[in-house]
Amino acid sequence: MRFGHRCTAGFTALLLPLAALVGLASPAQGAAASSSATATYAKTQDWGTGFEGKWTVTNTGTTSIGSWTVEWDFPSGTSVTSAWDADVTSSGAHWTARNKSWNGTLAPGATVSFGFNGAGTGSPANCRLNGGSCSGGTVPGDNAPSAPGTPTASGVTNTSVKLSWGAATDDKGIKNYDVLRDGTKVATVTATSYTDTGLTAGTDYSYTVRARDTADQTGPASGAVAVRTTGGTTDPPTGNKVKLGYFTEWGVYGRNYHVKNLVTSGTASKITHINYAFGNVKDGKCVVDDTYAAYDKAYTADQSVSGVADTWDQPLRGNFNQLRQLKAKYPNIKVLYSFGGWTYSGGFTQAAANPAAFAASCKAVVEDPRWADVFDGIDIDWEYPNACGLTCDASGAAAFKNLMSALRSQFGAHYLITAAITADGSSGGKLDAADYGGASAYADWYNVMTYDYFGAFDADGPTAPHSPLTSYAGIPAAGFNSADAIAKLKAKGVPAAKLLLGIGFYGRGWTGVTQSAPGGAATGAAPGTYEAGIEDYKILKASCPATGTIAGTAYAYCGNNWWSYDTPATIAGKMAWAKNQSLGGAFFWEFSGDTSNGELVNAISGGLA
Repeated sequence: MRFGHRCTAGFTALLLPLAALVGLASPAQGAAASSSATATYAKTQDWGTGFEGKWTVTNTGTTSIGSWTVEWDFPSGTSVTSAWDADVTSSGAHWTARNKSWNGTLAPGATVSFGFNGAGTGSPANCRLNGGSCSGGTVPGDNAPSAPGTPTASGVTNTSVKLSWGAATDDKGIKNYDVLRDGTKVATVTATSYTDTGLTAGTDYSYTVRARDTADQTGPASGAVAVRTTGGTTDPPTGNKVKLGYFTEWGVYGRNYHVKNLVTSGTASKITHINYAFGNVKDGKCVVDDTYAAYDKAYTADQSVSGVADTWDQPLRGNFNQLRQLKAKYPNIKVLYSFGGWTYSGGFTQAAANPAAFAASCKAVVEDPRWADVFDGIDIDWEYPNACGLTCDASGAAAFKNLMSALRSQFGAHYLITAAITADGSSGGKLDAADYGGASAYADWYNVMTYDYFGAFDADGPTAPHSPLTSYAGIPAAGFNSADAIAKLKAKGVPAAKLLLGIGFYGRGWTGVTQSAPGGAATGAAPGTYEAGIEDYKILKASCPATGTIAGTAYAYCGNNWWSYDTPATIAGKMAWAKNQSLGGAFFWEFSGDTSNGELVNAISGGLA
């Protein structure tokens, strides 16, 4: 979590030494364009080797403050380890905190606070607020500059591009412009154009520009322009099989799984596509769900794909920026923004009532100027059209087709449009509830969720593999297997090349089981790290190794627990089957369930080669 535990502790106001006031404008000089403000510090918690601190900035004047910067010095051995509600950086023992984009403006009498966790035992000294006194001195009333116009690219070669943009505006005047390539500043210029050189042939880049005024205040970044240099290698042939994995937005927290893990595990070189999960569906519209994880979380150099630390003032951070860096290293990887999922599918009913408005909202999110170069398409994970998942939908059999048609009309031919769909192959089941055949005309492919057929949601069993490739004697429900689902979709007119076979990088399990073979009774869900009845492959391979196979997948019996999951060997068999069926490839849920060296991804990649 970003926030530590809070408790009441001593409160100290730091006053700027008298000598530091030299050089400030006199009241006569500054009264017309200044206000006064204070910055006070409180230690809200102390645990001996560390502490939690809080700064409060108060506008004590009569005019608004457009932005704020608090600076202080820590003694040797004391430092900030994490911060919230401000961007905190350091230079040696000198620390600087700048407002976020949403809390910089302070009306007269208003206050704003930010906090941090610290290591050591020291206290701040030499406080400065916007370069002035923390105890009520004058604060410049200068507004930050506007965003420049979105750059345009011209003269693109193998190694260079010329960028031009519309000028920013400022009440005091523009000093210069920072040019950012893939979120990192590459130049500062006074003109409204710049030629970037030394680039790599056949490589994708993203450029933004931000203005700096005569008071050295930085304004917001412009929109982004995507540039691909000429030359270089081409993308793999379109006939290659799709190898797609889901990256979960929330995985950066408890699972501590980040985009860089795709590089260190060797996974990035084995895949073709990533689905970023999940965007939410609210009020009939696509929206970003966790904005902190998506585009605000700061990465240190060792955590970052590029090996460069995020800065407080770069226009894009978080998962989106890390995905941008991943695509720079692996230009053949395409990224789709996936909306919905089990939890957020309830919003699709309202979206289906106005498909055109929904599609327009999704394109606005995908093409947000801050990350327009990151996403190559959109994935819809509606669980389930005209049927029941976490919630029930009754929008009609045509609703899904209408939604997919509206997305294709809005996004056009150059974006990928895909959907994760049910794999219920039973007669009259979920695949019969919507027009998946008709909707496939607008989709590049379907991610057929051929897993979660059986599990401890039926607490007393019988035990059964959650991802059977085929049927078998004693299967608890007819049609609940990959082969039947794929056959039904083909019969509905969906081309085989538009079907991806789904693989789970996790197992489902029961406890209270007394027999090793499938079909046994149980008393409930087996214990799991994050959720009862579910566990990652990387854990199960050691804690409960496979003891048998059935219907093309593995099962394991250990103690009184019974698990089913896919192994590299069963995945190899499933990939051979997918190739024999002429399927478009495979996808999996989700990256963090794999081992640190990517055993399961290697099996998918090798099996589809």
